[in-house]
Amino acid sequence: MGEKKTNPVTINDKEYDFNELTAEQQALFQHCVDLDRKINSAQFSLDQLAVGKEAFIKRLEESLAKPTE
Repeated sequence: MGEKKTNPVTINDKEYDFNELTAEQQALFQHCVDLDRKINSAQFSLDQLAVGKEAFIKRLEESLAKPTE
């Protein structure tokens, strides 16, 4: 006999079988997963932007510290 394949997901520290969730619950879960991915991507981009800004500020400070001719 074939075993029933489960697809466990964790929500608020409780495990659920994704296949046993309603269609609405599955969609809401997928939205949460997608938003987590987008938040992580946005944070990664924000980190890059912050480092880039720091580099430009450093270059500007160095330029301002040079004596003008």
